[in-house]
Amino acid sequence: MRPIYLRPVVVLLALVATGTWPGAAGAQVQLRCEGTLLEARGSAEQERPTRRLSFSLSLEAEAPTADGALQSLQERLAAVRTALQGQQVEELRVTSPSTWRRDADRNRPAAVTANLQVSGRLAPQRLQSLIREVGALPGVRLAPVGTVADRGLDGTVRRQLLRGAYQDALAQAREVAAAVGLSKLNPLEVQLDGNELRPMLMRAAAADAAPPFDPAELALPKDRLSLTVRFCAR
Repeated sequence: MRPIYLRPVVVLLALVATGTWPGAAGAQVQLRCEGTLLEARGSAEQERPTRRLSFSLSLEAEAPTADGALQSLQERLAAVRTALQGQQVEELRVTSPSTWRRDADRNRPAAVTANLQVSGRLAPQRLQSLIREVGALPGVRLAPVGTVADRGLDGTVRRQLLRGAYQDALAQAREVAAAVGLSKLNPLEVQLDGNELRPMLMRAAAADAAPPFDPAELALPKDRLSLTVRFCAR
């Protein structure tokens, strides 16, 4: 077993200037640990209610010429727009089209394919109609549907995640300290490793599938936060 050395450890923490403390810019506070330095990484995650669904789809058309393919794509896009407007879609985004030529083979003549991407957000109860009505339109290929949380709760959720991640790191540090005969822990430094929202996805199947697609069966949005804490243990 590798020995644990008890030695003074100096940790420098930079203070952010607030404008209310003259000369605070670039100042540093020196903290001294006359004991054992412990480092623990804590994390927390929390599921959140689904507020909206995010979707994306690719739209494609093919014709012998580029003009024909683009014209067909434009007509299909008009049908998709009309269907999505009926679903009360928010934040509708459409990319510019791209084209490429497919060479002739034994079974098919040469042709030009035109393609673009469409994305947006809609209410969860619109999932079934999105798949059946929009997904069944010519040239449409639906990508997995994601769940979106209510961003108005971001502040509350972040505070809960911070507390949970710190308590996780503290519990780990206490276990290690107890194992080596130490009992007092003082936090020296907390470093946020970042937080992330995990998009939970559901892949849209064929439009004639049964039973209906249920948005309640989608995995809830999940936020995760992790941090690293350095403790002085004695």
